[in-house]
Amino acid sequence: MTQRTTEIIVGLFMIAGLAALLVLALQVSGLSPKAAQSTYTVYANFNDTGGLTPRGRVSMAGVTIGTIESITLNKETFQARVALAIHGDVDNVPADSSAVIRTSGLLGEQYIDISVGGEMASLKPGDTFYSTQSAMNLERLISNFASGR
Repeated sequence: MTQRTTEIIVGLFMIAGLAALLVLALQVSGLSPKAAQSTYTVYANFNDTGGLTPRGRVSMAGVTIGTIESITLNKETFQARVALAIHGDVDNVPADSSAVIRTSGLLGEQYIDISVGGEMASLKPGDTFYSTQSAMNLERLISNFASGR
């Protein structure tokens, strides 16, 4: 009887441990179920997106205000077109703001940082950032420095 009770307790402990591991893995990967939040989409065109990925973060003044929906190639301009899902409660992003690709830490993940402009008009759903700054390619910088260019 004690053997069976011990086996049941160990089994329940293992199931709880696996469930905790699953929740942790989902949170780290960014796939955790979150409450549906209303968003609107704006676009930014970049010459080089570097290591930018969908579901990456979009921030303003260090605060996350949205995510990257998709990255596609504009076949006419040969630029990367990035769709940004901005939270609905952040509805006053100035129209002359710029989107800059930044890196968290020295070799961390890349994200889009919105540098606030001064215009009174705000970006509307479907608008495109006029000013963007592409990712800094570390390999290209090292290569240029090594070759003396």
